Amino acid sequence: MDWQRYVRKMRSVVFILISLTVACVQAFGANAALPRITPRKSRHTARPRRVAWNPVLRGSYESMLRQNEEIDRLELPRIADEVELAELEARRDLVPIEETDGVHIAIREASHRYCRPWTHTFLQDLGEAYYNQFGQPIQVNSAVRTVEYQRKLRRRNGNAAPEAGDTASSHLGGLTVDINKRGLSRQQHQFIVDYLFNLREEGIIEVAEERRQPVFHIMISERYTEWRESSKLAGESSSSGQ
Repeated sequence: MDWQRYVRKMRSVVFILISLTVACVQAFGANAALPRITPRKSRHTARPRRVAWNPVLRGSYESMLRQNEEIDRLELPRIADEVELAELEARRDLVPIEETDGVHIAIREASHRYCRPWTHTFLQDLGEAYYNQFGQPIQVNSAVRTVEYQRKLRRRNGNAAPEAGDTASSHLGGLTVDINKRGLSRQQHQFIVDYLFNLREEGIIEVAEERRQPVFHIMISERYTEWRESSKLAGESSSSGQ
């Protein structure tokens, strides 16, 4: 009798142990069956590729000095405000930029769509050459500015030139324009680079292909008018000689 109770008790204990074992296997068996695999990190981390900025028409501190030297040589004022700007426009010291097949103006302020007469001639010449090549106009993004405007511009654009000093923006003299380069094809971009490079080598312009702003910054010397006439005469003499 005692032996039978002992056997029943042992069966109960074995049943409980088996039940606990099955429950543990069901709860943890799946995770325990397969070892956790941690992916190995690559020793070589991919880094973004940097493209060297090395334009042919690179700007410089010396170029900014020469731009201001030209303004001083011509005894041009750095235009203080809209009142002085209006006076210069009324006297025709500054002329309105003419929009043609070769020149498109993208300047918001109507009073800032002005420049020096020789700068206007340069724009029309460049626009005509560009239109003859591509059937599209160049785009003028900026022309004359005032000291007041340049000061406000510097508050939102750290890349803008100062409004005073030896490296002040030559836009303040009205002889400088910014030509758009955004959206140009490789051929269009190269055409403008070559055109401007030749004039820079002649000492007629100061130019910088800007990086942070999608423009060619171009200051045109008053000597452009004389250079243009002499080039035209040389071309006519060459044609008649043939």
